[in-house]
Amino acid sequence: MHNGFVNINNEKMSKSLGNFVLTHDIIQQYPPEVVRFFMLTAHYRTPINFSDELLTGAQAGLDRLKNAVANLEHRLAETVDLGESSEWLEKVEGFRQRFIEEMDDDFNSANGISVLFDLAKEANVYTREEQTSKQVIEAFLDLFTEVSLVLGVSFKNEKELLDADIDALIEERNAARKARNFARADEIRGLLKEQNILLEDTPQGVRWKRGSV
Repeated sequence: MHNGFVNINNEKMSKSLGNFVLTHDIIQQYPPEVVRFFMLTAHYRTPINFSDELLTGAQAGLDRLKNAVANLEHRLAETVDLGESSEWLEKVEGFRQRFIEEMDDDFNSANGISVLFDLAKEANVYTREEQTSKQVIEAFLDLFTEVSLVLGVSFKNEKELLDADIDALIEERNAARKARNFARADEIRGLLKEQNILLEDTPQGVRWKRGSV
């Protein structure tokens, strides 16, 4: 839980000013994992400023980390076992120790995430090398997995929904709305939003499209 004050566009959030937002409304616009990642980018003892621009930046940052993991997984599938590369394994372990040190410093998640961006940068450098070691790629992936368990944020892209799956969820949402089960309808919209599927309610029915990440 964040113990600092929450500001909205650099103004303290309060009912008297009318500048407050509800979590329910936020997750209609942004996937819950993005909101969580955004909260982790500030130290829990300091005020956190909320704005659409900052949340969009958090989305972009999380996508950078996910892309790095995707690149590692892609390279792992085509990498042969070349034996251990001690230099790179030591680098990965160095990032692990840096992350631990930052989190041990009063749960400094903001600095911990900075370490993650450095880790992603080095991972991208390694995956562009002509020859790579299976052990090194697995070490990178293992560290991303370990950190994700600490922060409660996944750095893996979920498998893309098939068109038929999307249509089925939309039909379920339509049925829920007719039954006035608006909580379930909102939940389905949120699930599709997490998969980057955008819905548009029109007089002719529900239209959907894949958003750009």
